[in-house]
Amino acid sequence: MATTKIIYFVVGGRPEQAEFPGDCPAQDVKEVFRAAAEAGPHDILKLYNTKGNIINISPKLESNTLQTQYKLEVVAADCKTESLGSELAAALGFDLSAMEKRLQELEKKILVESGEMPSIVYEMRNRVESFREKLESVEHLSWLGLFKELSEGTNKPSPFYHKRPLRKTKEECQQVMEKYLQMSSLEVTEEVRQYLKTPAFDNWQWEDAEIMVLLQLMYTDLDFMSKFNIEMEVLQQFLFEVYRHYNNIPFHNFKHCFCVTQMMYGLIWLTDLQNNMDDIDILTMLTSAICHDLDHPGYNNAYQINARTELALRYNDISPLENHHCAVAFKILEKPENNIFRNLTTEQYKRIREGMIKCVLATDMVRHNEILNQFRSILPVFDFNNKDHKDVLTTIIIKVSDISNEARPMDVAEPWLDCLLQEFFNQSDMEKLEGLPVSPFMDRDKVTKPSSQTGFIRFVLLPLFIELANLFPNLEQHIIAPVRKALDYYTEMEKALEKEKQNRTGSSLNDKVVKPPQKKESRTSADQSEPEKTASRTQLKVSSAGTSKKAKALKSSQKIEKK
Repeated sequence: MATTKIIYFVVGGRPEQAEFPGDCPAQDVKEVFRAAAEAGPHDILKLYNTKGNIINISPKLESNTLQTQYKLEVVAADCKTESLGSELAAALGFDLSAMEKRLQELEKKILVESGEMPSIVYEMRNRVESFREKLESVEHLSWLGLFKELSEGTNKPSPFYHKRPLRKTKEECQQVMEKYLQMSSLEVTEEVRQYLKTPAFDNWQWEDAEIMVLLQLMYTDLDFMSKFNIEMEVLQQFLFEVYRHYNNIPFHNFKHCFCVTQMMYGLIWLTDLQNNMDDIDILTMLTSAICHDLDHPGYNNAYQINARTELALRYNDISPLENHHCAVAFKILEKPENNIFRNLTTEQYKRIREGMIKCVLATDMVRHNEILNQFRSILPVFDFNNKDHKDVLTTIIIKVSDISNEARPMDVAEPWLDCLLQEFFNQSDMEKLEGLPVSPFMDRDKVTKPSSQTGFIRFVLLPLFIELANLFPNLEQHIIAPVRKALDYYTEMEKALEKEKQNRTGSSLNDKVVKPPQKKESRTSADQSEPEKTASRTQLKVSSAGTSKKAKALKSSQKIEKK
């Protein structure tokens, strides 16, 4: 029989007490608190612990005492039913109930079949508990690795970060802008300039203000400032507005914007495009890369369409996100103080606008095969004097840049995969919460890190990269070789996971003797093969790419030095 839980809390200044069995349905538990708060069926509740952190109202809620009583608040009244699920998810952040349920089922199955609890299960349980603690404290913002300080704001909270606004606060933006302007007059060493032109560039070493300096450097080193009469103050204001319009989400954020732009910049130099294409085309490509995911909400086109969001309705289900990114870009450029194209002729501006729209819309993966087949058809007769051919090439290059993380060194690429899976899993959680179709490659119940990559690399990345290398053979060593290495890495990881699964199954069949649970004794790293160690780390790995890396980690010769 389940243990009865006693919960003490304060609501509206008055003490209350709730009792319910540990196996009570989640909805019943919420109804207990809803009744205590005298809340309506469409009101949204938040429960805080003694540290002021939000905790989930669920059967997993821990019993407490009068000295550690919780605080219950009604944070939104009379919310519409159809948006209730979305608001709850935004308010509560991450829900670990599914993970805990799977772990409990695994424990029961192992005990029944083998009578022995392997040490890895204890390790998994500890990780889940650690995960919960981090998610229920503000310190986890630094742990997640994208932001170091908690900035409270009045904006709608992002479903990805506990108590953090989806959009950047004015204070946050102002601090970055001040730091950027202070650094913008510094000279960048020649070694950093050359490093910036390579696919091996490590974005995790650089803060946002430093990234803005590097983006500025790309425009100056390509001589756009003089060729198109771009004033430095206008470029800086444009870059700041771009930074401000990238949201606080795990993957499609400002650092992703930089990575795509940096790969585009590297490809421009590696393929010697300056001698084969007009300067205005290269300016279009670089600016398109910077703007290609502006104001991304963290949910893809499939979600927008299925949820019938404002963006889907506005753009009639046709690439709603990409159309939105374009619209935000040109809204930024509408203001003279941000318009880096303001000194161009009407014809030049029209050409750039047309090119940027083509490039950004090409990043919709729904159009992947269409664009790739288009490029394949013209490849045997490709002519740099043919405008249509060059237009297709620009779309191919931005597509390569957009999904190029696996062309980078593994210690740079793998944290990006963690960020992407985090964003995917949050979307699938929201889809389940709202009763929408769940994208199979985003479902945390079906996807593992290696399984998410092997098929993508084999059937999407490599075919695309190989076709570009057919036009520029020197790219083989720069982007294709690292991608093949990544495919081997994830293939071995997938095999290791499968082997571990088979070993557990075989062990349960051969050993039916019931034994008492053993003390936790994990194998040392020396007892494990590299794929096994990687596979074990993969089980519950969460993005932590940016926490320990910074510009100081680069070689001393790669620091920004004053003139």
